[in-house]
Amino acid sequence: MLHHISLGVRDLALAGAFYDAALGALGFRRVFEDDTAIGYGLHEDQDILCLKLRPDATPPGPGFHLAFAAVTHAAVVQFHAAALAVAGKDNGKPGLRPDYGLNYYAAFLIDPDGHHIEAVSKAVG
Repeated sequence: MLHHISLGVRDLALAGAFYDAALGALGFRRVFEDDTAIGYGLHEDQDILCLKLRPDATPPGPGFHLAFAAVTHAAVVQFHAAALAVAGKDNGKPGLRPDYGLNYYAAFLIDPDGHHIEAVSKAVG
């Protein structure tokens, strides 16, 4: 359904370091960058998430968050730990979320600009 999503960020270097850590744990990488943007995805020049430098950037309101797919529970744990080490704020430690589904394993973070993000795996064990 979606081709890509862009997020406005106030400090592109800090946001880039945060998303390098968080998304790197899930197998994503920088697929392009310039002075005002960094794109993340799996293939060169095919971004799924794009960070856009905007000095007046603010996160969307309550209820909005981005959930990234993780192949394993270990990847969710690594996503959480790696992002916390680079200015991330904990918004829910890695663990099962039975209210969301029997095998719903997730972790929640807030990025340096206040965007709420999640990594989720539905793998068994």
